[in-house]
Amino acid sequence: MGTIHGSFSLALILVIIVPLMKCVDSKCVLFNFGDSNSDNGGLMAGLGLYLGPPAGRTFFNRTTGRFCDGRLYIDFICEGLKINFLSHYLESSGANFEHGVNFAVAGAATVTTFIPFPLSTQVLQFLHFKNKTRELRPQGLGSLISEDELKDAVYSFDMGQNDVLMGFTANLTYQHVLETLPASVSRIKDAVISIIANGGRKIWIYNTGPLGCLPQTLALRKKENSTLDSVGCLADYNNAAMAFNALLDQMCDDLRSQYHNLTIVCTDMYAIKYDLFANPTKYGIEHPLMACCGYGGPPYNYKNLMTCGQPTATACPVGTRSVSWDGVHSLQQI
Repeated sequence: MGTIHGSFSLALILVIIVPLMKCVDSKCVLFNFGDSNSDNGGLMAGLGLYLGPPAGRTFFNRTTGRFCDGRLYIDFICEGLKINFLSHYLESSGANFEHGVNFAVAGAATVTTFIPFPLSTQVLQFLHFKNKTRELRPQGLGSLISEDELKDAVYSFDMGQNDVLMGFTANLTYQHVLETLPASVSRIKDAVISIIANGGRKIWIYNTGPLGCLPQTLALRKKENSTLDSVGCLADYNNAAMAFNALLDQMCDDLRSQYHNLTIVCTDMYAIKYDLFANPTKYGIEHPLMACCGYGGPPYNYKNLMTCGQPTATACPVGTRSVSWDGVHSLQQI
């Protein structure tokens, strides 16, 4: 996205990092599983694709495979924890896994879609990484992450957005979309339990954001009879996201009851993100439902096949305060 108010950026970092700050006193290791919200180049590396300008136009001043004009929230977290930006597991050149690995891939869900890296595959990739680390460590090769550091690492999961959206894009009714959500959450729980079974003790789970506020969703899915909330977002999409998040909250409670000696932190990204749409002037945002980079202007600046990165699309000026970068990816910052 474009720039947002600095105090909000700081608040977001503090809300997320404070529960895990004790790992700053020693070497902090972070393993991340997710989708485009935290993918720092996995889809591009895994499929051999290229994400061109204006992506990466700020901070890095080059394209990095992030669906953003600069850093993602995972990058801010790494900065807050005083560790290097995570390398992606699928990146073959210049990777540094000293402080962990990012397994997130844009488009990923809890099931295999057109993106062949679902959550279960990401977990299997971690297990492979862990086994290779053990194999190479005695030779002084690989990441050199120790057994204690693997146990003390933070394992973060940002998954679910694409699961919720898939039902709507398949033209399921709202009720049928709700019926798909328990299975998605169950698969997330299975992934978390797999990490716990393999020694993970610090689990960090993000819920999904207000999908009905995304410019892409509004531009492509809003109809004359669609119900909008007071902010102008599609109510069914947001209600489905909240229903998913309620199931995720229950999952977190169940895990805490089952595993008493673990740290399980669940971050309410929905509330953080919706606040930007609901109170834009608080953060100096003029058009909260409009993509920074796209085509067509108000109200959403999004048109299919004329999206960010294509010659027909243009980006708002650097420094513009926006919620959404390209109509899909929100809350990503320079």
